[in-house]
This record gives sequence, C-alpha cells and structure tokens, in this order.
Amino acid sequence: MTHTTRLMLYWAPRVLGILFAAFISLFALDVFEGGVRFPETLIALGMHLIPTLLVVITLVAAWRWAWVGAVVFFGLAVLYLVLAWGRFHWAAYAAISGPLVVLGGLFLLNWVWRAELKG
Repeated sequence: MTHTTRLMLYWAPRVLGILFAAFISLFALDVFEGGVRFPETLIALGMHLIPTLLVVITLVAAWRWAWVGAVVFFGLAVLYLVLAWGRFHWAAYAAISGPLVVLGGLFLLNWVWRAELKG
C-alpha cells in the first residue's frame, strides 16, 4: 500500500465524518423560523442537534478505534431507515443513510487494514 493510499484511507472517513456532521447540523437551522420565544428556540435547537451530537461522539471514538466507527455508523444508518421509513421521499433516506453507510465502510476498511496504515 502506497503512502498516499494509507493517508487517504486514514483521513477520508474522518474528514467526511466532520463534513457530514456539518451537513446534518444545517437541518437544525429551521428552528429559527416562526415567532417562538428564545428559550423555546434554544430547547428546539438542542433537540435538533442530537443527531449531530451522535455523529460527533461516534467520530471522536472512531478516531482512536476504527471498529467503533464502522459498527456505530452502520447502526445509525439502519436506525434512521427504521425510524423514518415511509415518512419521506427516497432521496431523504439516501442523503442521510447513504453517507452513514459510506462512513461505516471507510472505518471498516480503516480497521481491517490498520496494520498497513501504521506501517
């Protein structure tokens, strides 16, 4: 495995995880619409950022233990499909679960080839 491939395989899931966390954080911005008072808006924002918190916590753990990222990101993809099935257009499932599956796969590859990545 070349040095460039090792770097890409190590950094790709981590950078994509950060970008995905930023992407799903955008959906929390809809709490600022409407005439709701500030305390209620703050509570709603916190609730809307729970998925982002799950992704960030998983990313922090996966930074050290790639297998955790593989298991949890695959699990989050399945959890989203189970909880949201039948409520949205298929593109919503692809936009949320798709990147989670990719992240899970990249962290799985990262874990499987961990010896080569450190060498």
